[in-house]
Amino acid sequence: MIDRRNFLGQAALGAGALLVGSHMALAAVETDRRFVFIIQRGAADGLAIVAPYADPAYARLRGALALDPAKTIRLDGSFALHPALAETAKMYAARQALFVHAVASPYRDRSHFDGQNVLETGGDQPYRLRDGWLNRLVALLPRARDEAVALAPTVPMALRGSAEVTSYAPSALPQPSDDLLLRAGRLYARDAQLHPLWTAALEARGLAEGSGARQDPASLGRLAASFLVKPNGPRIAMMETGGWDTHSGQEGRLAAQLKALDMLLAALRDGLGSAWTQTTVLVATEFGRTAAVNGTGGTDHGTASVAWLIGGAVRGGRLLTDWPGLAPGQLYEGRDLKPTLALDALIAGAAAGALALDPVRVARSIFPEATGLRPVEGLTVT
Repeated sequence: MIDRRNFLGQAALGAGALLVGSHMALAAVETDRRFVFIIQRGAADGLAIVAPYADPAYARLRGALALDPAKTIRLDGSFALHPALAETAKMYAARQALFVHAVASPYRDRSHFDGQNVLETGGDQPYRLRDGWLNRLVALLPRARDEAVALAPTVPMALRGSAEVTSYAPSALPQPSDDLLLRAGRLYARDAQLHPLWTAALEARGLAEGSGARQDPASLGRLAASFLVKPNGPRIAMMETGGWDTHSGQEGRLAAQLKALDMLLAALRDGLGSAWTQTTVLVATEFGRTAAVNGTGGTDHGTASVAWLIGGAVRGGRLLTDWPGLAPGQLYEGRDLKPTLALDALIAGAAAGALALDPVRVARSIFPEATGLRPVEGLTVT
């Protein structure tokens, strides 16, 4: 059964989902800088995304999944980018992409739900914090309007908090007629509770006007850009991508996932135009995958992975890592890539640099449970 509140959103904006496993949320703040967070739900395999081909143990652990250095995009003399990331490679060559390897949140178990909660809330344990670090980041900036705007059927945990968020999701169904919208608006014109919701929904619909949003990755990237590029649009965004849990048949599945994300990032870049020079995109996952391949051509839940920074504001063309190695004695618990850099420190440094905020203040505000957290600095050019 659908309630009246949800009916309003569906009537104004259209029902239906975005790309399977992918949603988007945006927040309106007063700045010309843009910060986008893309979460890879399901634990993305960092050892496949940025392969340490020069590590002596890599080929043995990976077996048939080991990337052939001759067929990859070499980032330097030790690491190579997955060949599905053709557009990302171009951004790396243009010094607009940076990769951080052997990175992890404080979470050390292997539950997707718990790991994603720690990543999104910025806590040091699951479910200790009730709001998200991205919502707390919004609170550090002057607000352009009274509300943040979410483009998703539900607001992601990272954006939940004291800042009110309305939601928007493009529809696979035909758009409602102007006559229907007018009649519905009149119906709720005198309703003190529902009229503001209706008005907010129409405003969000107006921002997306002309974006031609569909449910493929490129369209999702263009839709995000259409919001972020508008003078009165939001400046902080979050996107959710799913399907990274590759327990079996990883080679083909992961290549398809990476190609889709690559297309999304390229469409976001192209859609933003000159605003791309003021944009920082952070891509991160809840944890990585095992160093060794399992018996079904996949990998199981692991620990450290790789995080990405993409954008015209990124000081890119490099890879940051304190590489721990893949020899048996170098693995975490004898099976996973060992974390050598805190993902929280990377997030704090990236967010502060992207939005021209004090890194120490950002770290204290968005990661209140962390002690002695030192943000990674020098990640952006502005």
